[in-house]
Amino acid sequence: MNDALDCQSDDFDRHSHLSAILKSLPNLPGVYKMLGKNGEILYVGKAKSLKNRVSSYFAKTIEHPKTRALVQRIYDIQIIIVRGETEALLLEQNLIKEHRPPYNVILRDDKSYLYVFMSTDKFPRLGFGRGKGNHVHGRFFGPYPSAAGAKEALLLMQKLFMIRDCTNSYFNTRKRPCLEYQIKRCKAPCVGLVEHKEYLEDVNDALLFLGGENVQAQQMLVAKMEKAAEELNFEQAAFYRDRITMVSEMQARQAVFRLSGEADVFAISHKSGVTCIHVLTVRGGRVLGGKNYFPDEVVIGEENNAERLSEFILSFYFQVSDDLPSELIVSEVLTDAQTIGELLSEQFNKKTQIKHRVQKHRAEWLDLAKLNADNALKAKMSDYYELKSRFTALKLMLASVSNRIIDRIECFDISHTMGEAAVGSCVVFDSGGARKRDYRQYAIHDITAGDDYAAMRQVLMRRYVKHELPDLLLIDGGKGQLNIAKEVLTELGRLDETLLVGVAKGEGRKAGLEVLHFIDHEPIDLPMDSKALHLIMHIRDEAHRFAITNHRKKRDKARGSSVLEVIPGLGEKRRRDLLNHFGGIQQLIGASELEIASVKGIGKVLAGTIYKALHA
Repeated sequence: MNDALDCQSDDFDRHSHLSAILKSLPNLPGVYKMLGKNGEILYVGKAKSLKNRVSSYFAKTIEHPKTRALVQRIYDIQIIIVRGETEALLLEQNLIKEHRPPYNVILRDDKSYLYVFMSTDKFPRLGFGRGKGNHVHGRFFGPYPSAAGAKEALLLMQKLFMIRDCTNSYFNTRKRPCLEYQIKRCKAPCVGLVEHKEYLEDVNDALLFLGGENVQAQQMLVAKMEKAAEELNFEQAAFYRDRITMVSEMQARQAVFRLSGEADVFAISHKSGVTCIHVLTVRGGRVLGGKNYFPDEVVIGEENNAERLSEFILSFYFQVSDDLPSELIVSEVLTDAQTIGELLSEQFNKKTQIKHRVQKHRAEWLDLAKLNADNALKAKMSDYYELKSRFTALKLMLASVSNRIIDRIECFDISHTMGEAAVGSCVVFDSGGARKRDYRQYAIHDITAGDDYAAMRQVLMRRYVKHELPDLLLIDGGKGQLNIAKEVLTELGRLDETLLVGVAKGEGRKAGLEVLHFIDHEPIDLPMDSKALHLIMHIRDEAHRFAITNHRKKRDKARGSSVLEVIPGLGEKRRRDLLNHFGGIQQLIGASELEIASVKGIGKVLAGTIYKALHA
């Protein structure tokens, strides 16, 4: 009874405080911050009139669920008055980038684009990483919207020019050539098997190729082939002949893109509250790829596609891309195009133009981006309606357990191999689907190997000692893991801030027979066709996928390719044949015993030894 009265009193004080703030707001341009119960920033926005804009959030006609959820959590509002629109845009984006408020128009997947780089070491190395601020000094090429595109470019450079891709620490400690030398992807400068001058010539050829000078790179390879033939070094001449063939094939595949210009092309498609924006990346006249984004939004008033695209472009260049091209081609007429262009030019210290009416190949780029945006939205809409029905079913099912509004869901899982390389994962979902930018992984230390309870305790404690709790917290496990979670939240004094649910495997550990365990409620056994169960299984499986993927990366990195070198009966030639057959150590690790045995010269017995060595 006293708790209920306290809640009513707190609610009254909150409304009184917010009403007083709304009355005192000035009719001036500025930036506003909406704060939660503990002072955390929930949302940052800009306004031409602070009074009109902020007051509109509290209108009774607001129906968008995300906006209503935001308003329910607001306990305080802070404002910063500015002198103009450009200043407001810059301040808003800087605050969003610094604080990452949960309700802003922030990209669910905000990973930086990938770049291929050539380092400035004595023997330069090729590599790729996210963003130009990659803690590496050198030349960068890209950006590549997809990891596959960057990896393909890197692999091609290794095959063509045999430039090393190993880390400096690995390079400096080598005593003999590694497997990359054996499969002809590196000339082993680490042990002096190539002269420094020759290696730098290969580096220069690779830089020409990466810079789009394919013809010049090909001419240099032809000259080297002819010189090798004149010196009767036919093996070397054949090597260059094969590289020339690879360059010719590459040029043929890219012929359609041999145009001039660099641009990012933005096309938007919107339907029923779901927005898709396709970003097509063009550098040196070549289309490097494209990526679809589905930004979250808090809807106030009737936003149109031009306003959505303006907001997205700012978020994109402040959160994702660190490369501003000379042209931004957009599918909508942006009323604030000049202001955005000036702000981005100032931020990147580089001029750019925002264009809507384009011709020839630029019009083809824009049409291609529009086509991708429309198709991606159609695919997303079918998933959106199914997700919405699953969320509705989950809320109805949990209504008998708690009256808590369910929007944000977090799920945890632990993955390890016999206690080795233990990793905890946290995945995040809301009514819009997976929020991959909020995913987190936790390396687990200082526990008894294989103790899943201790691992879960450590991960939950590290997570919630400083982060806000979700509306629903899912734990992959039965009563034991659920009790661990209860102990952690009780210790933190936060047990009443979330609904805690354990997802236990059913009879025979079969999918669809899961049982939901609660703290103060009888277990619930949902039917196999329950949409609420399907949503929980989907989130649980995503947590498992994220955990096991990162666990395997950590484990495989610790084991490394040196495992092959100590396997009895596996000499240099067989190691090379294995890696050539599967394409690399990671693919070999993922192969079955039967697949390994199918490689010429291996056989069943040796395949079993190799498999055990890789997976012990």
